[in-house]
Amino acid sequence: MVRELSLHILDIVQNSLEAGATHITIEIDEDLAEDRLTIRVMDNGRGMDAETLRRVTDPFFTTRKTRKVGLGLPLLKATAEQCGGRLTIQSAPGQGTTVTAEFQHSHIDRAPLGDMPASLMTILLAERPVEVRYIHRVNGREFVLDTRELRETLGDVPLTHPKIRQWLYEYLRQGEASLWDASPAGADQTLPEEG
Repeated sequence: MVRELSLHILDIVQNSLEAGATHITIEIDEDLAEDRLTIRVMDNGRGMDAETLRRVTDPFFTTRKTRKVGLGLPLLKATAEQCGGRLTIQSAPGQGTTVTAEFQHSHIDRAPLGDMPASLMTILLAERPVEVRYIHRVNGREFVLDTRELRETLGDVPLTHPKIRQWLYEYLRQGEASLWDASPAGADQTLPEEG
C-alpha cells in the first residue's frame, strides 16, 4: 500500500504525461459531512480504447516499455475499495482520460493525502511542459492554482526561476493550510519581483 495518496496522484499524472497530455486537471474534494474524499485527475492525452480500459487495473498489464507490470492503478483501486470507496476510469481514444478515486474519509485504513505542495512542485517543474489546474476543496472552502493564469502573469519568466520556485512552494503550502484554518480562504497571491 502507498503511504500517501499524493503519490498515487503523481503516478496518475505520470500516466497522463506518457499519454501525451498537455493539460491536466487535479481535483481533490474532501466532504467531511458526507465522510467522502474524492480525487479526480482529468487529462487531454490520447485516451484508451475499450480493451485497454478493460485491462488497465490488471497489475500484469502495462503500456509502459520500462517494466512488465503496471501497479499504479491496480494499487489505487485496491486502496479505494479497502477504504469503502471505488475507482472509476473514463477514457476514449482522442478524448483523454478521467480517473476518479473515492474513499471513506474517516476510514481507519485510508492513507493521508500527504505532501501535496511537494507533489505539485514535482509536476509543475517537470521537464515536460504541461498546464495544470489544481483544485482542492474542503467542506466548501477552495484553493485553486492554474498554471495558464500564472504563466500569463509571469510572461517570459519561467516557473523554474529560483524566486518563482520559492514563491510557488510557499503559495501552495499556504493555500493548502488555508483550507483547514479559520482565516479567509486563499493564499498571498503577490508574485515576487524579477531579479
